[in-house]
Parts: sequence; C-alpha cells; structure tokens
Amino acid sequence: MEEERQFLCGVVEGFYGRPWSMDQRKVLFQWMQLWGLNTYLYGPKDDLKHRLLWREVYSPEEEAQLRTLIAEAQSRGLRFVYALSPGQDIVFSSSCDLTLLKRKLKQVSDLGCQAFAILFDDIDHSMCQADSEAFTSFAHAQVTVTNEIYRFLGEPDVFLFCPTEYCGSLCSPSASKSPYLQTVGEDLLPDITVIWTGSKVISRKLSLDSLAEVESVLQRPPLIWDNLHANDYDSRRLFLGPFKGRDPQIRSHLRGLLLNPNCEFEANYIPLHTLGDWHRTGKEDVNDEVCEYCPERALTAALTDWMEELNQPLQAGRQTARTDHRASLASSRSKAPDRSDCVSTFRANAAVAKLPVFPLNSSSPPSSPPLGKVEREAREGEKMRSHQQPHQPGQPLPGSRSGALTGGGRTQKLPGRGVCGGKGMLSEAQVRLLVGLHYLPHEHGPSAQKLLQDLTWLKTNCHLVGANGKKTQPQKVDEWRGRASRFLSLCEDIAQLHCSVVGGANRAVLYDLYPYVWDLRNTALVAKAFICWLDGRVMSDSSSLGSWRDCFHWCGKATGEDLSGVDSEPWAFKGGVSGEVQMLLPIGSSSELFTHPPPLFPTSRLYNIRPYHSKDKVELYRMVRQLHLRTQGGQESSTAHPDVIGDRCLGPCLALSPEYSFILEDELGVCGCVLGISDVRSFAKRCQASWIPAMRDKYPPKGTNTHTYTQQDLIRLMEEDQGEYPDSLLYHFPSQLRLDALPELVDVSVSRTLLTALLTALKANGSQGVFCEVQPTDHQRLEFLTKLGFLEILRGEARSREGVVLGRLL
Repeated sequence: MEEERQFLCGVVEGFYGRPWSMDQRKVLFQWMQLWGLNTYLYGPKDDLKHRLLWREVYSPEEEAQLRTLIAEAQSRGLRFVYALSPGQDIVFSSSCDLTLLKRKLKQVSDLGCQAFAILFDDIDHSMCQADSEAFTSFAHAQVTVTNEIYRFLGEPDVFLFCPTEYCGSLCSPSASKSPYLQTVGEDLLPDITVIWTGSKVISRKLSLDSLAEVESVLQRPPLIWDNLHANDYDSRRLFLGPFKGRDPQIRSHLRGLLLNPNCEFEANYIPLHTLGDWHRTGKEDVNDEVCEYCPERALTAALTDWMEELNQPLQAGRQTARTDHRASLASSRSKAPDRSDCVSTFRANAAVAKLPVFPLNSSSPPSSPPLGKVEREAREGEKMRSHQQPHQPGQPLPGSRSGALTGGGRTQKLPGRGVCGGKGMLSEAQVRLLVGLHYLPHEHGPSAQKLLQDLTWLKTNCHLVGANGKKTQPQKVDEWRGRASRFLSLCEDIAQLHCSVVGGANRAVLYDLYPYVWDLRNTALVAKAFICWLDGRVMSDSSSLGSWRDCFHWCGKATGEDLSGVDSEPWAFKGGVSGEVQMLLPIGSSSELFTHPPPLFPTSRLYNIRPYHSKDKVELYRMVRQLHLRTQGGQESSTAHPDVIGDRCLGPCLALSPEYSFILEDELGVCGCVLGISDVRSFAKRCQASWIPAMRDKYPPKGTNTHTYTQQDLIRLMEEDQGEYPDSLLYHFPSQLRLDALPELVDVSVSRTLLTALLTALKANGSQGVFCEVQPTDHQRLEFLTKLGFLEILRGEARSREGVVLGRLL
C-alpha cells in the first residue's frame, strides 16, 4: 500500500499557450479527486513568472491566488507540485542567480507548497564563459544547482528534475550511452526524481524495455511527463481519445506519470477520466480477479459521464447547481475509494468572470449600434428570404443520404432550425463522432479513418465517372456513387455536429471546442463539394485538355502517418484530420486557404456547397439582382428587364461553363455562388459565337424594345465584360472566377470555403492559375477577395478603363 500511495499520477499543466484559469484548475482538482488521481504539477510555459521572468517574486495578489490554489489541491487530497523553469537565461555559477532562485521557491514554500520541480527542458545546451570555467559539463552545472536547491528546501519528499535530454530522441548518441544522462544518474542526489517523456517527445508507446534502460542509466525510476494529449504544437489538432499505449505494468519502473493534456481545458475530460481508470487498474479486485485496463472500455465509461456534462447549461466558468449530484454519480461509477464526500464547494459560490454573452445559437450577431442603410437592408433581405421560403421538413439535401450527387434550386433546402436552433442536446452518436475525429496524435478514430479512406478511394477511382471517359461497367459506376453517397453522409454528420456544438447548452465546451469543429466543418464542405463535382465533371483520359491521371499528381497520396512515418513526432505532419483531408484535395498545398481564424460570432446555421444545377438559375438571377439593387440604393426602373443583371453577370458562365459553377446555400436557400471559366481565351470565342447572338434575340433592337436597356447598350457591356486580357496575364492565370454572396452571411468563412471548392475543381482539370477582376471603386469586394487569399498582380492593364485584377497560382 505504501508503494502504491507513492506512485505519482495526475496532471501537469506544462503546455505552451494561455494558462488555465483559477476556476478551471479548481474544476480540475475535483475531477482528479473523483477519478483517483493524486498529483498536480503547476508549470505553464506562458506564465511569465514561471519561465521568462522566473527571478521575480509574486505580488501580494498573486500570492493570495497561489495560496488558495495550493490549499484547494491539498483539501482534495492532491499533491501540489510547483515547477520553475530558469534554464533559458540562468547563470549556474552566479551566486546572485542562485539566491534569486532560492528566494522565489522559498516564497512558494511559505504559501504551503511542499513539492517542487526544477525544469531545464527546451533550452540551449551551450554555457556562458563563467559556467564553462566553473563546471565540467552542462549536466554538471544543472545537477549542482538542483542539489543545492533540494537541500535548501529541506529535501522534500517530492522533488522533480527535468533534464534537457528528456527523451530518447534528444539523447546523444542514445539514452543508454548519453554522457549527459550518465552525469545526471551519478551526481544527482538519489531522492530527486528525474522527468522523462519516453522514446519521443510525444511517445506512441511506453515499453518496459526502454523504461528499464532509462532506469538503469539514471539509477532511479523516472517520472513520465506524458505528452500523449498535448496539442500546443498544432493549432488545428485536438485530442479527445482515451489514455492509450501505456501498459499498467510499466509502473514497476516508474516513480509516477503526469499527463500534459490539451491546452483547451474542456477537451481533457476523456483523457483524464481514462487516465484515472488506468491508474486504478490492478488495485481493484472483481471476483478475486485483477482488472485489466482496456482503452476502449475506459472510453465508453468516460463518454457516459461526459454526455451528462456536455448537456449541462454551463457557462464559461462552469457554474451549475447540479454539479454535486453529478459528482456523486461519477464517484460511484468510477469505483474510486472514499469518494462519498466529494461535494463541490466552489462552483456554486465562486465568482466567475464571464465572457461576453451573445446568441451563439443564432444566425445573427448580438445587438450593436444602430444599423446603417446597407445593414438594415441585409437584415430585411434575410427576413424576406425567410418568409418567402419557409422550411419544408423532410426534403433531401442535394448530394445527401438520398444518394443524389447533384441537386436543384431553392426547393431543396437544408434541414431547418428545428434541428439546430436553441440550446439542444448532443447525442451519443455525435459525441462519438466528435471523439473519433479528434482522437490521438498517432491514431485516428474510426470515423476519421473512414473519412480519409473513402476520400482517397473516390479520388483515385474518379475516372469511373469522368466527363469524357470511356464506357465503364455500370456496376463500377454504381460502386463509386454508392461510396460517394456514404462519404457525403459522413460530411453532413460533421456539419450537423458543428451545428449541435454551437447550439448546445454547454457554453464552456463550446468556447474550447468550437475552433476545431468549425475548421473540420469547413474542410468537409470543400471535400463534399469536390466529390459531388467529380461525378461527370472531371476530365477523363480521352480529354485533350487534361486528365485526372495528369492533374491528380498534385494531390496528397498518403495519410499523415504514412508521410511522417511511425517513429516520427506527430508535428511532422500538421493539421490532423483536417490537414489530411486538405492534402488529398488538388489544392491541398495552399494552406492559407484552409487556415484562418474562426468567426467572432459562431452561428449554428447549416451551410451546403454543391455544384450548380440548371434549376438554380432563377434563384441566382434573383440574388445578383438583389445585390445590384443594394449597390444602387434600391432604385431600379420599373421597365427594366428582370433578367438584365443576371444575364450580364452570370449568364455566360451558367450557359457555357456550368461545370465550374458552385452554389452556397443555407437553411433558407441559395445565398451565394462562385462561377469559374477554365480557359478564358476559348470561352471568349464561344461567347461571341453563341451567347452574344442569343442576347441579340432576347433583347430586341431599340425600335421595339420596351425596356430601358437597349440591345446596343447590353451587347456593348457584355462585350466589354469579355474584353481582351494581356497574354502576360493569361499565360500564368488562364482561368477566371466571379464570387457573389449575400451580405447577411455571419460566417464569412463559408465564402472562402465556396471559393476553395471552385479552385479545387479548376486545379483538378489542369488549371495553373486563376484571376478575378474587380473595379477600383468596389473597395469592399477588393478587400474581401484579398482576404480570401488572392494576390494583386495587375493594375490598369486588362481594360481600356482602369481596373484591378487579382490572381493566384494554383
């Protein structure tokens, strides 16, 4: 029993990024007590007085907070370990620095702390001239200072030392032969515990053999600083999977194990819950049999508890009156001994600094100063769209579970607000999807594996449904489309998951998880649109313009694990599932199109991006006419032909290049579009040959025209729209696009996602670059397109009238 009590198992707050709040740490202590964990190490890298300003003592206000935190941990039976990281600029031979180090730790000791750690991780190995003269090696300098501090503090029972070579991959030439570790093992006082992360900084597994080797060279069992769930190295990754890859038998070679988890506090429920299960393994006897740790079984138990937590109305500070009841339930489920008195005393009483409250489940931002004319019209326009197009439940989503890969106009709407609006409940299937998509650094969950496998197969076999391909066996086509339908269904589930997280009751979870579900939602929208587009639109081998075999060599062919290797650190390939889906798309290397900050006001509105269908023409014409009226102050002659604006702005592309047109729709219908032209030169010739004559027939000569636009005026404008572009432009940028979206879109990122869908299609069929012309007076569109990732390449050369052309290489 004494041996078991001495095993340190718990949490290290040691990540780079914004440290947790005091209230979050108190919740953490409650979790740890419930789940049988016993140690918390305070060492956030971005706490200035922990690392950068380690010499400075805490102010009286900071002292009071730290004293309260230490007392809170101790009241819950937890060991509070205070860590200091002086290694960046300490002069080991300086008596002044040594005095300041002692002063700082003595201050913390006087606050009630009884356990300490000195960290020398992530620093340069070099020494200054004074240290080189005073010590025989870098390790000797660190060990000398650490021993003296240990004695100064009265040789506490728990005193940890983190070496600069803290994992096998950082040791030279190896862990067993490292002179640095040999010095630490020989000279560090025997009761000081050495911190170790395993064979890697983020170790996939911890094996008995490797730990026994480290134990031998250090001459003591190490303590594992476990970075399995740490995500501070990649802003697009989150790890919600179970504690895994650590056999409970390794405890015989360890002093302890502390998990350094996600920066986002709310993301750590499952990692810490399952760590508690791992720690208890071997202690509990059921029918005189020792329980074995099973990550999948531990995950199921953690999901059961987290489901209740997720659907509680918790604000950012996580205050709720029902916490005590849930605590007792969790205690009984976890079978942790002596948990009957685990009553929360702080959630209901602690003062919480709440974040600004706004209707995150709404499609509109919060109240603001009086709206200007444009903003009022935007709101009125959305209201009109809402009244004109009421939601009709049960209608299929284009390219959805119905199996259709393309869809019609506004009559086919997304599921309405009855699904996503309000503060609803996350289902178990959605939570499992969430965890599966954000699993572990070396391993994807089942849903993520399925997403990547299907996308890879569909892309590889898209020649089966190519635009000009040879005849393919019908069963092969059916197989492709059946698998595509399942892929689209999973993408829709991801969109619904995003919607449910935003509309859920737990605001605390929303704040921490939203950037990740939002990022994956956007990536899935592009992938879904791309798969819909492939059916009948990608060039096959018989095309003279290009082929899928020629063009898809730009796409990634492997997963992150394949690219980085099993033994590589997980940051070798960034982005997680979102990054791997991105790399499987033709423009996967254009990372700036996929990485951008989430919107200030999250919205639970569902969006869909899909290829254009002829039934969409009426809605698109209505939308661009509405946008035109707004720019003209709402004035239009009653005798103007209703199709004039649509025919000029959209007509040529929809008639001659519909395969490069994409629709953005929300729950109310069409709200944006992007139109592309693959080859501007050939398109201009086709326009002169067929579109302009069609317009001459549609708009009679001046003598018989009853509308304000004469034939001559309209034809002149259309010919100018298809004006001559310099060869220097078209050589690098042979393709062109036009993007339109209603201004009431709250999540502007969907416009970027819409644009990305078109760029993916253009690149898949061989385009090397694309441009978009903007008038110099249209500052809003110019700024918008620049933010969407375009580079300004030309001013005033494309037309006789001055204009701006933006372009980007694909």
